[in-house]
Amino acid sequence: MIEEKIDTLSGRNLYLVFLAGAHKIIEHQKELNKINVFPVPDADTGTNLASTIRSIIDSIQPNHSYKETAQTIADAALTGARGNSGVIFAQFLHGLNAETCNCEKVTIANFARALKNGVKYIYEAVAEPVEGTMLTVIKDWADHIWDHHEKKTDFAQLIKDSYQAAEVSLQQTTSKLKVLAKSNVVDAGAKGFVLFLEGIIELITSNNIQKFLRKKDEMIELPFEEEEIDHESFTYRFCTEAVIKGEKLDKAAIRKTLSDYGDSLVVAGSERISRIHIHTDTPQELFHELKDFGTMTYQKADDMLKQYQVAHDRKWKIALVTDSSCDLSHELMEDYQIHMVPINIFIGDNHYLDKVTVHPKNFYDLVDESKDFPTTAQPNQKAFENLYSHLASHYDSVIAVHLTGKFSGTFKNSKKAGEKISEEFKKPISVINSNHLSGSLGLITLRIAKAIEDGWKHKDILEKVEDWKKKSRILVSVKNLKYMVRGGRVSPMKEKIASLINVKPIVSMDQEGNSTLFDKAFSQKGNMKKVLNHARNQVKKEGKMWNYIVLHANNEKGAQYFKDEMTKLTGMAPASIVNISPVIGLSAGRGAVSLAYMMD
Repeated sequence: MIEEKIDTLSGRNLYLVFLAGAHKIIEHQKELNKINVFPVPDADTGTNLASTIRSIIDSIQPNHSYKETAQTIADAALTGARGNSGVIFAQFLHGLNAETCNCEKVTIANFARALKNGVKYIYEAVAEPVEGTMLTVIKDWADHIWDHHEKKTDFAQLIKDSYQAAEVSLQQTTSKLKVLAKSNVVDAGAKGFVLFLEGIIELITSNNIQKFLRKKDEMIELPFEEEEIDHESFTYRFCTEAVIKGEKLDKAAIRKTLSDYGDSLVVAGSERISRIHIHTDTPQELFHELKDFGTMTYQKADDMLKQYQVAHDRKWKIALVTDSSCDLSHELMEDYQIHMVPINIFIGDNHYLDKVTVHPKNFYDLVDESKDFPTTAQPNQKAFENLYSHLASHYDSVIAVHLTGKFSGTFKNSKKAGEKISEEFKKPISVINSNHLSGSLGLITLRIAKAIEDGWKHKDILEKVEDWKKKSRILVSVKNLKYMVRGGRVSPMKEKIASLINVKPIVSMDQEGNSTLFDKAFSQKGNMKKVLNHARNQVKKEGKMWNYIVLHANNEKGAQYFKDEMTKLTGMAPASIVNISPVIGLSAGRGAVSLAYMMD
């Protein structure tokens, strides 16, 4: 228990002070987002630090041993860190743990020495350290503690006195970096660290442990005055992160390999686990390089331009979210500011993000080269919580539409996250099970986007979505069943029989979101003609087609045929021609072609 005077810290003490500091950051995440202008103005420093903090809190429990608690916190931080500041903060915790003696309790001298020695871990992790940031404030704070620790016999007084040094260092960040001076703000990451110290001091001053334990599962939103800040332009678009595990990871080699891919490079961690952060335009190429260093157990590539648009260049008051199984052109996703959450793909032990760190053009080669057939996993609830927290900070409401719940838990995780964040922010977040995927999901998403553009109200869109779902259809002509066999969806015997008689299936979706065998022919050309005949019959029966999308799996010739014939039928070009997402191509296989349409 934290008392008014204490000369050693136990594991429980460390747990409590971390909890107190953590919740101070969570309470002020919106403020941190607002002043985030360095290294890029993507308005997410608060969100990333809060997410890092939450991942640690979710992973740790009080332990009597200081060393064991420090180790648990450090490991959880490296695994759950997000963003530049989050990774630097995680490396700070890693350095503090690495330099801590293996003991049940630490003295003031132990703590001061671990802090001073631990600072070098941060500077070693950052490829190009910049003063006037979180790095500087942590270093100045650690130096102050080291310089004064011999005169102190009370941890509480030591932390209180050192806070002033951190606050002075924070205020000086404005003059040390031109971009901060131009916007007249302090560094957001550095501010987050000072808030962390403030939370610790509040615990020490109040000695109200139960208050902070009750706050463990809460997120408090404080009002914050909106004000225009002049932001600099982006050098690179994607804030990219990875966790690599292995034996004797060579961090210097990793840093050298990645240095040409972008900036803001941080390689944190130890020889057995490394957390990487970099801003880049080519995350898929970067991850292709990384796979040779060890097993990639985590990847992230946040679109900083989109994050900037959320904070400073929103076109509408309703945010629209989907997942990577939604096949719309990149241009339409950009024009309508649609937010996409990638589905996870695992090839062997390596982790990829659908459409982000693995693209359709190279995906099938990866599949054919691997002895292990890829598997998929839905984005976890935390990924949606992070996105919805960011969107709810800036939009009046959020609508999310996902692939059929029969195929994935994506809808379920998104819905749980939406309910949680909606309650916290007191804003509507509606999550829709489309009962579709790929192109038909793309058309439903596009129809919602156009309704938002036309000024429809949130509730009116929800009332109409069910009708749009019923009017949508997707027909997929599969070139061969090899991928379905490897994925376990079709037995080898059925594939052998189908190959012998050269039968090609047409796959569709029923109204409940189940996959169904729609038709078949003895050639893909025959299948494509059947698909077009069905589209013609639908037009004759129901009248005008609202729009359509042509899709293919590295089969541009087949896609062109569909486009030409559908243009003749409808008198309009397709909304998109899309090389289908890897997560869909996993079953459809190389060479598949597809037509999705929605009746008016």
